[in-house]
Amino acid sequence: MGAFSFTVPFTRVAVAGGGMSPLFIGSARAVIAALLAAAALAFTGQRLPRGLQWARVAVVAGGVVVGFPVLTSFALTTAPASHGAVVIAVLPAATAVAAVLRGHERPPKSFWVMAAVGAIAAVVFAALQGGGLSGLHWSDLLLFGAVVAAAIGYAEGGLLARELGAWQTVSWALVLAAPLMIALTGFSVAEQPPSGSAVEWAAFAYLAVVSMYLGFFAWYRGLAIGPMAQVSQVQLAQPVMTICWAALLLGEQLTWPTLLGGVAVIACAATAVRTRLGRTG
Repeated sequence: MGAFSFTVPFTRVAVAGGGMSPLFIGSARAVIAALLAAAALAFTGQRLPRGLQWARVAVVAGGVVVGFPVLTSFALTTAPASHGAVVIAVLPAATAVAAVLRGHERPPKSFWVMAAVGAIAAVVFAALQGGGLSGLHWSDLLLFGAVVAAAIGYAEGGLLARELGAWQTVSWALVLAAPLMIALTGFSVAEQPPSGSAVEWAAFAYLAVVSMYLGFFAWYRGLAIGPMAQVSQVQLAQPVMTICWAALLLGEQLTWPTLLGGVAVIACAATAVRTRLGRTG
């Protein structure tokens, strides 16, 4: 989670200057990661996924290669990194829900209640930050979409990693999504040739190499070992770290609504995850 905690602040850095479009940042980072993945797969002689595994790899790719990076890149053109971190704080509970649905489990009602409360807390926070309960911005909708995409990609990836291996799973997902991401990158470059400062390019490089690829090595390995409900609790530290990085690196002011919203969402997510863990443990 330490590696992923920089994702939101560095995405904000990359889009802040306006020289790189959100579509370029969301797609080109996947292209670079796919080149690394293809080289690693070829060098180590990994076997191809078989049959239905390809469909599952496509689900992972849709969630963590296409969905989350592209949606957050567009959202963070206007949303502060600390705001994004609080909304994304519902991800542990969302991952647990995805794991429950994927595993056909029957958790207690308290799990669903706390997962719902956590989602409501995130929505209320986003709305109030936007100026009222009718103040949800398009960036908030994109962030919630990113949460759903990541949760599905995490849950399916954790299960698939038990069959293919952790780094192999994310590698095949990147390779499978490469044609689409190359096309999107080409389109974005034609629309707006990318430019940026050294800091912005460094942030982009981190997103491509670490957030998009290397960070998943340990993450999918942990999810594969499982149980995923227990491992997903590690995500609870991510929004806290992200909010701190936003303050230290971007100079964003930590307001009481942000802090209280973060505490509320994280507490609900933690309760939901631990409720499920207690049932299955």
